[in-house]
Amino acid sequence: MRRPLVAGNWKMHGSRDSVGTLLNGLMAQSVPETVDVAVCPTYVHLDQAVAACANSVIAVGAQDCWHAEPGAYTGDVAAVMLEELGCEWVILGHSERRSYHAEADALIAAKLQAAAAAGLKPIVCVGETLDQRESGEAEAVVARQLRGSLEGAVGTAGLVIAYEPVWAIGTGLTASPEQAQQMHAFIRKQLQDLGVDAQQTRILYGGSVKPGNAGELFAQDDIDGALVGGAALKAEDFNAIIAAAG
Repeated sequence: MRRPLVAGNWKMHGSRDSVGTLLNGLMAQSVPETVDVAVCPTYVHLDQAVAACANSVIAVGAQDCWHAEPGAYTGDVAAVMLEELGCEWVILGHSERRSYHAEADALIAAKLQAAAAAGLKPIVCVGETLDQRESGEAEAVVARQLRGSLEGAVGTAGLVIAYEPVWAIGTGLTASPEQAQQMHAFIRKQLQDLGVDAQQTRILYGGSVKPGNAGELFAQDDIDGALVGGAALKAEDFNAIIAAAG
């Protein structure tokens, strides 16, 4: 039985005041014992989140890391720095990184190896655009991203995959539970073919997850939780999604 994981990707949102208010709201509700929970704020709010979550079951993650050891890489943050700060998780290959920063699968694979070496648990994102889905390329795109992003990473401890259909991120659109389940089952088969322990690897759904659709998504056999965007910025909504996972 795979333990559900609900992770909040706060993206480039937050101030010290709003982060404090959000974390207080999350702490006010108990987390089901059967669910893992993580929050992933911006780099500048990581220290605040780590301190606030220190005596709770909520873990903290970063939204990205660089693939090299500390050195002359202006503007980047090494995986070992995140681990030293107290992070447990790191998101890699999010569609916004792939799009806005032109991140290729090979770079994501290098980041994955760096994260694993530092002891961070990676959440590797894959997903197709609307054009790719409508042209029948969705599975081929996701399979290619998996192969490239996991190159050399067989056996990575704590590996999590997040399926995020790009067309459903921040758009209000959501894959139907049946569409999501179909792709999650496909991903699990691909992981098995890549030599990953597919039955133990958690696969999250991400794409306009809300309290109103979380329960139906989580009821699917191969959906093991969610990588939550906008709803993770509202304590009431995020807590409701966590409750649905439990």
